[in-house]
Amino acid sequence: MAHTSLTPVFVGLRVGLHAVVVALTLLVVVRAVVVPTGASGLTIGVAVLLLVTYAAGAAVPGANGRGGGRSAGAPVGRPWVFVWLAVLSLEWVLLVWLTPDAAYLVFPLFFLYLHLLGRAGGPVAIVAATAVAVVALGLHGGWSVGGVVGPVVGAGVALLIGLGYQALAREAQAREDLMRELLATRDRLAATEHESGVLAERARLAREIHDTLAQGLSSIQMLLHAAERADPDRPGVEHIRLARETAAANLADARRFIRELTPPDLEDRGLGGALRRLAAGQWQAQGLRVSVRVSDAVELPMHVQTALLRIAQGAVANVIQHAQTDTATITLAVGGDGLEFRVVDDGVGFDAREVVARGTSDSFGLQAARERVDQLGGILTVDSAPGRGTTVRVELAERTLV
Repeated sequence: MAHTSLTPVFVGLRVGLHAVVVALTLLVVVRAVVVPTGASGLTIGVAVLLLVTYAAGAAVPGANGRGGGRSAGAPVGRPWVFVWLAVLSLEWVLLVWLTPDAAYLVFPLFFLYLHLLGRAGGPVAIVAATAVAVVALGLHGGWSVGGVVGPVVGAGVALLIGLGYQALAREAQAREDLMRELLATRDRLAATEHESGVLAERARLAREIHDTLAQGLSSIQMLLHAAERADPDRPGVEHIRLARETAAANLADARRFIRELTPPDLEDRGLGGALRRLAAGQWQAQGLRVSVRVSDAVELPMHVQTALLRIAQGAVANVIQHAQTDTATITLAVGGDGLEFRVVDDGVGFDAREVVARGTSDSFGLQAARERVDQLGGILTVDSAPGRGTTVRVELAERTLV
């Protein structure tokens, strides 16, 4: 059995079952010694043989509750276990034929039947063992109400306890599976959040360097260059030239820093090229044909391109996972009023309000995209309904494109 929070309980029950078997078998032996009969020697021999057989099976994984990898209530799939249980049952039948004291051993056998034969075969074996115990008690001491009621009540109690044990084991397994799933989800979310944080910080640093240091150096360089051209023979022009060259070198360094902080796909290909590369590679390999209608001639600030690329990646990931379609379209339109970016599919669609209310991973993705757009001062809308596809639209004002 796999380790769970209820493992100590199951171990205690198993140890208790072993103790009951040993105690009842020793009781048979003691009774055979204290009250000797003509069959006492044979009774002691069969009792010892039964105890040895039980110990041999209990010591091997797969019997008496120590087999892992099966659901509670399902029969054990090892043929030798059934052979061991059959031999143990035959020894008990022989022992109960020799002495009525062995009838009490049927109680721990009930639990073995339930555990090893499952919910289908276990109750059948319990009924058969109960009938054997009733007949044996009747033949040894005469028929009586107690001789019938005792084994029947014991069978009923064992059946209830065994089924309760199986239900408890199933519940424990379900909790363990849920815990493993939650831990795995937590790790994935942590990794995703870390990656998103790194990318966001890189984009922020690139924007800050571009908007402050790079712009300042560019202005200094232009002013010095103008001063140098205004009077090339003026004393001190060499110092002006040196200052301009230093500003130019520092500007080149600043731009290199910006390139290093920029996502490689955007630096090498621009937004359109990066989207087309994803469409021809990663997305097509996952069975989705994405038509990219983004002109390479469109020039956007790097932080805007980064945000649009991440939003497109998240939207297409949702299409692949949930839309049940094989086509999607990404378009970018830039006009005098600003920018409109769309990711459109013709899939099954969904109720956006219901997704957000459930708090699924999809709602987290939508929230992350909305936060990116909010940082740009734009508007994100998700137009979808069951049966009519989904459109993710980003609208940015002209001032954000500078």
